[in-house]
Amino acid sequence: MTQTLVQKLTRTKPLVAHAEDGETGGLARSIGLFPLTMIGVGATIGTGIFFTMVEAVPKAGPAVILSFLLAAITAGLTALCYAELSFRIPAAGSSYSFAYATVGEFMAFIMAACLLLEYGLAASATAIGWSDYLNNFLTNAFGWHIPDALKKPMIVSGKTGVEFNLGHINLPPMLLVGLCCFLLARGARESATTNALMVLVKLAILVFFVAIAFSGFDAANFTPFFNMDNSKNMAGMAGVTAAAGTVFFSFIGLDTVATAGEEVKNPKRNVPVGILSALLIVTVFYLLVAVAAVGAQPAAMFEGQEAGLSVILQNVTGKAWPALVLSAGAVVSVFSVTLVTIYGQTRILYAISRDGLIPRIFQKVNPRTSAPVGNTVIVSIVVGLVAGMVDSTFLWDMVSMGTLTAFIVVSIAVPVMRNKDKIAGVVTGKGGFRVPFGPYVIPGLSIFACLYIMRDLSATTFRIFFIWMVAAVLTYLLYGMRNSRLNKP
Repeated sequence: MTQTLVQKLTRTKPLVAHAEDGETGGLARSIGLFPLTMIGVGATIGTGIFFTMVEAVPKAGPAVILSFLLAAITAGLTALCYAELSFRIPAAGSSYSFAYATVGEFMAFIMAACLLLEYGLAASATAIGWSDYLNNFLTNAFGWHIPDALKKPMIVSGKTGVEFNLGHINLPPMLLVGLCCFLLARGARESATTNALMVLVKLAILVFFVAIAFSGFDAANFTPFFNMDNSKNMAGMAGVTAAAGTVFFSFIGLDTVATAGEEVKNPKRNVPVGILSALLIVTVFYLLVAVAAVGAQPAAMFEGQEAGLSVILQNVTGKAWPALVLSAGAVVSVFSVTLVTIYGQTRILYAISRDGLIPRIFQKVNPRTSAPVGNTVIVSIVVGLVAGMVDSTFLWDMVSMGTLTAFIVVSIAVPVMRNKDKIAGVVTGKGGFRVPFGPYVIPGLSIFACLYIMRDLSATTFRIFFIWMVAAVLTYLLYGMRNSRLNKP
C-alpha cells in the first residue's frame, strides 16, 4: 500500500523491532554494569571540569557552582526519562531509537542530526583540550613546548572575529583521535575495559586536585558571588544560565550510556541503573572540583587560562610537581572522554544506517571484532580534521545545543509512549523502571529546564544550528525517506 507523505514522516518503528535488533543486529552483548557506568562517567567527567571552567567562570563568576547545579538538575530530570525509555528500548541509537519508536521517522532523523552534531563536535573539542594538558605536561616534565605551528589550529576566534592562520595545524588532537580509532576498531569490550581503567585514574586525579586546592581555599574569592559585569549581558542569573549552557554538553555521558544499549548484558536492568549511577558520581565530582577551583583562585584569573586546573595547583603550592601529576592524569582521562564520545557517534550512525536512512557502510560489522570498522574510520577522520583545524571556542555551545535538543525529545517520548501503551492496554514499565509522578510532571520539568538553559546560548549558535537542521531535512527528503526500511513492504 502506498504511503502518503504524512504517513512516511510519522511512521514509527515497532518496539519489537528494536528488541530484535539487539539480538540480531551484529553487535555482541559484552558490557556489564560497572564498565557501562564508567562509560557514562568517562564521557562526562573531564570535559566540563578540565576545560570549560575557563569558558564558564568568566560568564557566571563564582556562581558557576550554580551553573553546574542547574545543569545537573536538568540532566537528572532527563536521566529519569532516559532510564524508562532505555528499559523499554534496549537498542543502539539512544535518543534516535527512542524517537523512532514514539514520535516518528522524520523527528527521529532530526534527532539523529542533533546527536551527530553533539557527539562529533564534543569529540573534537575534548581532543583539542587534551592538547593543552599534554603541552603543560611536556613543559613541566621535560621543559619542552609543542611548537605553535603544530599546536594552534588554522581557524581561530580572534578579537575581530574569525581569523585564519595558514600553515598552522593542531597535530596532537589528530593523533589522539587516531589512537581512539585504533582501539575502537578492536571491539567494544576491549574499549569499555580500557575506558573503565582510565576513568578510575581520572577520579583519583580529581580527588588529588580537590585535596590540594582546598589547602589554598580563600572564601574572599566568592565575593561578589555573581558576575557584576553586564557589558556582555551576563550579569547575575543571566551569566549563570549562559555558563550552564556552556557546561551542559558535558552531560552527554548520560546519552552515551543509552547508545550502548545493544551491547550491554541484561540491558533492561543495567542501562537505567548505569545512567542514574553515572549521574550521581558526576554531579558530586563536578561540584567538589568547582568549589575547590573557585576557592583557590579569583574568578578573574580563569579567562584564557590553558590547562587551568594544573595552573591552579602550581599557583597554590608554588611547585611544579602537583601540576605535572594533574596534567599527566588529564592526558589519560581526557583520552577516555574522546574514546567514549567517538564510540557513541559510531553506534548512532550504525542504528541510523540499519534503518536505511543513511548508506549501508555505517552498519557493516567486522565479523572478527564485532565492531563497525568502516563507520569508526569515517567518524575518526571527520573528528580528527575538525580537531586539527578549528578553535574549540566555536564548538562548546554547539555541542550543548545538540545535547539540549536531544534531551527535550527524550522527555517528549515518555508521555507519548505511555499514551500508546494506554491505548494498547499495556501495563507501562512492568518489571522495570518508570518515571515517578506520572508521565507529565518530570518530562515537563525537564523540557522547561532545557529551554531555560537554551535561551541564553549565543545567536551564532542558533544560526549554525539552523543551517545544520536545513541540511538534515534535505538529506532525509532526498535520501532517507526513500531508502527507509519502513518504506519497503
